[in-house]
Amino acid sequence: MILTCDISEVMPYINWTYFFFAWQLKEKDEQQRIREEADAFLRQLAGHYKVHAVFLIEEAHAVGDDIVLDNRGVVLPMLRQQQGNPCLCLSDFVHPVRDQIGLFATSADVGLENDFSRDPYDKMMAQLLADRLAEAMAEYMHYKVRTDFWGYAPDEHLTMDELHQERFQGIRPAVGYPSLPDASLNFLLDEVLDMRQIGIRLTENGAMHPHASVSGLMLAHPKSRYFSVGKIGSDQLADYAKRRGIPLELARKFLNASL
Repeated sequence: MILTCDISEVMPYINWTYFFFAWQLKEKDEQQRIREEADAFLRQLAGHYKVHAVFLIEEAHAVGDDIVLDNRGVVLPMLRQQQGNPCLCLSDFVHPVRDQIGLFATSADVGLENDFSRDPYDKMMAQLLADRLAEAMAEYMHYKVRTDFWGYAPDEHLTMDELHQERFQGIRPAVGYPSLPDASLNFLLDEVLDMRQIGIRLTENGAMHPHASVSGLMLAHPKSRYFSVGKIGSDQLADYAKRRGIPLELARKFLNASL
């Protein structure tokens, strides 16, 4: 499934907290000033640039630390915390017999990264807003998935603040983030989603281009929650490489920051 929206449609879903953090602004008056400039900038962009999402809801089940897509022949290996009580893994939130999960990627038009290079301020503003728009598209898409396409929460009625506080059922762990730290999992997601449909290309390490892109999973389990895998040992690295079906040294390259 592909969604394409004008910037004006997803503007209400922008989480401005991260935008202010990127500008390193803590004072309310400074935040208000940059917010007004950003709103004006977005109004100029509306109608000229789009944001995109591609997503699928797949039959799946868990086998140990793996999530298996039943109809795709694709295994998504997850990583388990080595410290904690309990030691969590995303596969813990997928039923071992029969379940569903979502896979997604979102992106803003690459022109937002390329079309404003003549003015350093406009370039920075466009790039930071592109990042926020890709995240806002993920928020909007996830809302539509929960209430309509997957429909496991059809009666959800949350304010925008409650959405940003993640008061909804389920989680949306993003590739490269603490609970899903291996960016090379994008290669497996790409096999299923074909991210090129929305203009995303992958580097040799699995990073996405345009930079203003987000990918990940959608899990519906009511007790699912975010966590940080943290550091892993050599035994888990070897096990992960085996489950990924890749050489140990390649797995070490992909997970270097987690070792």
